[in-house]
Amino acid sequence: MGTTNRYLKKHTEALVKDVGVEAACKITGRSKATLGRYYSDAEEHSDRYMPLDAVASLEAVASFPHVTQALAEINGNTLEVETGRRGNATSVNTNVVALAQRFAMLMGEYNQSIEDGVITVTEAKRMLSETLELQKVLVEMKLHLEEEVT
Repeated sequence: MGTTNRYLKKHTEALVKDVGVEAACKITGRSKATLGRYYSDAEEHSDRYMPLDAVASLEAVASFPHVTQALAEINGNTLEVETGRRGNATSVNTNVVALAQRFAMLMGEYNQSIEDGVITVTEAKRMLSETLELQKVLVEMKLHLEEEVT
């Protein structure tokens, strides 16, 4: 499975987990097993992806448009998330604190991962997870800054 395929599957998994597996089943009308196949990196599921209608339904209730963001990044585009999709931060100062905390967590994961000179798949997954969380804070910070400019 190529890097792009793995990237899409990881973001699909993040979307399902953001919404919650049980809720994702209800929203999409699909079973846990079917949803799991959409983000499984097992060879037998390498050509299975979540249909766009399911992605759209889940992203409508998710805290972040995980799959849409991934597609934009793959194609070299940027995505502007609407202001109604805010997390808990109430100001740029709160975002800066959250950003520092997330970056520290990412660096902690990196430090642990590189300790033996090899980054394993599991370690890379943890770092990718932290990177996604860091990205969410940056998007939220961007939205706060745009509010202050307008």
